[in-house]
Amino acid sequence: MATGGEKPRKGVALKGEKILVVGATGQVALPLARSLARDNEVWGIARFSDPGARSALEDAGVRCEAVDLVAPDLSAVPGDFTYALNFVIARSGNWAEDLDTSAGSVAFLQEHCREARAFLHCSSTSVYEPEIGAVYGEDHPLGDNHRVWATSMPFMQTYSIGKIASEAVARYGARRWDLPTIIARLSVPYGDNGGWPAAHLEMMAAGMEIAVHPARPNRFNPIHEDDVLMTLPGLLAGATSPATTVNWGGRPSSIEEWCDEITAATGLRPSYVETDQTISSVCVDIERMTALTGEPETALADGIRRMVAARRPDLLRPGGDGEVAGP
Repeated sequence: MATGGEKPRKGVALKGEKILVVGATGQVALPLARSLARDNEVWGIARFSDPGARSALEDAGVRCEAVDLVAPDLSAVPGDFTYALNFVIARSGNWAEDLDTSAGSVAFLQEHCREARAFLHCSSTSVYEPEIGAVYGEDHPLGDNHRVWATSMPFMQTYSIGKIASEAVARYGARRWDLPTIIARLSVPYGDNGGWPAAHLEMMAAGMEIAVHPARPNRFNPIHEDDVLMTLPGLLAGATSPATTVNWGGRPSSIEEWCDEITAATGLRPSYVETDQTISSVCVDIERMTALTGEPETALADGIRRMVAARRPDLLRPGGDGEVAGP
């Protein structure tokens, strides 16, 4: 592993580091890479099928290389990164392709970055076997959380199992190359660059029904993109070999609660439809995370207001500067 330099510390922003962001055009990775590039040398790899996403990264100072992670060619990518952050998402619905992308690529990446001080593998809380009413700790049994969406959204059928497989590869790589690794199971990220609450905002604006599981309220751990950035140094400091696994999310909240905040910001009212063909609550215990990172800082109401102001300012109630009146 890389030697020299200080380990990252809880609440202290990364500066002067050489960082690889994998899957750099994704919802979470793109704003993270742009923010990190202010004070670090950041490289981003992805397929870059969207030229606009590449431009957004390069305009922020991120060095971009096109890499297809189904069969990665990393010959144009340096190997001397101090930190590597893997945000690859595979949701084509093709089992072979998605397993090669989400799981197989991890081994290539860890081998390439085996001298790094830490490797962060972003997994998902979708890896937990559903249990109504549970608060999921990291040792909860794993299972196919997304199988309920196999009919309505077949592209999601590979997601949970792909994430479980990718964790297994990351655990192997941590031992094989003595590479300090942290597996961070991300809950519901949201912010200016989108997320599930942003999708619900658009559904409310279009008068569409929002699916909720009958075992209400439907609770998750939404985390604002600012808190993704804030918690990153602590997570990297917690990387170990063998790997450490943590839940990565904010304070518990429900679909109903964040839709209420959208109502407060816009005046739009949600319309719900109860169905067991959607995922039930995945509320996770974040105690292990907060011991490493500190408490998330962005209140749900503030994060939702900012999200609306950034994405749909036309829907904001009067107030100016993103500040909105009460309901």
